[in-house]
Amino acid sequence: MANLRRHPLVYLLVPFFMMAQLLAVARLLRKETIDLIHAHWLIPQGLLAVLARALSRSKSDILCTSHGSDISALPGSVFSALQRFTLRHADAITVVSKAMRQLVRDIGALPEKISVLPMGIDARNLFVPDKAACRSRNEILFVGRLVPEKGVELLVRSLPAVIAKSPETILTVIGQGPTEIYLRQLCSELGIAHKVGFEGAVRNELLPDYFRRTALFVLPSHAEGFGLVCAEAMACECAVVAADLPALREMVSDHETGLLFSDNDMLALTKCVLDLLADDELRERLGKAGRARILTHYDWEVIAQRYREILHGMASNKHPSGKAQRPPF
Repeated sequence: MANLRRHPLVYLLVPFFMMAQLLAVARLLRKETIDLIHAHWLIPQGLLAVLARALSRSKSDILCTSHGSDISALPGSVFSALQRFTLRHADAITVVSKAMRQLVRDIGALPEKISVLPMGIDARNLFVPDKAACRSRNEILFVGRLVPEKGVELLVRSLPAVIAKSPETILTVIGQGPTEIYLRQLCSELGIAHKVGFEGAVRNELLPDYFRRTALFVLPSHAEGFGLVCAEAMACECAVVAADLPALREMVSDHETGLLFSDNDMLALTKCVLDLLADDELRERLGKAGRARILTHYDWEVIAQRYREILHGMASNKHPSGKAQRPPF
């Protein structure tokens, strides 16, 4: 969506992309006997899966996963109608947070079709703490796309007040996006350019090193379907500060597994950051509690088992004997 906003002419490619994907899926469904399709995002993949099934006259079941931005980033009556059509024709629906469950119900999904399954993380092999790592006492970390909805501007604007009371504080920004130039200019205008490092894109397997070394991670988003990067930070026992959004509230319990601040409240964000920078014991306690929360609810093994149950359940309903003709995955 950010690419489309930057380059409106790219919209001309969208119909060709969707038609090519539709024909490719329909051709596959005609050629192969597919028991189940798992489509991620309501639009375009979920919609195209529904249309391809009808076009090919396939008997495949469809599980559609909505991640959040496929709803929030596509407003308007036309997109709402397409979302409703997809939700009604999918055989099962998963959403990545409880907050999203109500959103898809409001659009028109039947409650009995919906399961809440967040996108898990590898919390046992990749995103793990390192007791030997030396954790900073003054580095703040942000990881995410540099777009307005991620709230990075709010974090940057809060930094002068943080530095005034904690002069050694620095901010590391990982990610790319259309607001990067503006954010760099803002840092210069605020006189904090020397305190903010823009690292650009970082490969996923390198992110744990950042989460292990930084004092705290901040997610100041104005909208989130789940907040995967917050889970990754917590799994590395990094203390987190997050906007008090419904989806993030499911993961971050205020003063238990992290600190929450009211969305778009710069003074509250500043206080949370200063409180954590000043209290080593609080950061350590929140970090350990945060990892425990991730291991219990968001580890890949936990999420994979729940997906197995859904997929096997759909296969059993398709084959009343309870034995699928072949594994659904």
